[in-house]
Amino acid sequence: MTEATKGKDQQHPLYNRDRPLIDILLAQEATDYNLAELARLRMRYQGFPGARDIQQDLDKVLQQWGLSEAELYERSRQIHNLGGIYKSRGKKEEQDWN
Repeated sequence: MTEATKGKDQQHPLYNRDRPLIDILLAQEATDYNLAELARLRMRYQGFPGARDIQQDLDKVLQQWGLSEAELYERSRQIHNLGGIYKSRGKKEEQDWN
């Protein structure tokens, strides 16, 4: 990455909220909740011009769990189709993809 490219990177508005979650995912196993969180965060940061450390760490989690992106999204869809994944965590049942 050149200095010119680096200067154009943007700070994601949810970076400070998401960074600790990603650190947790790096240290944990692929539970249903963690799979849903990884898929949600990958969608949020996909194509974002910045937060490169988050994007790299999300790729690293995917590799640690031995999944392709397609497998992650398929499993995440199955989890969400069952419903209730966030209710047990005290979160509202909402679609927070962006």
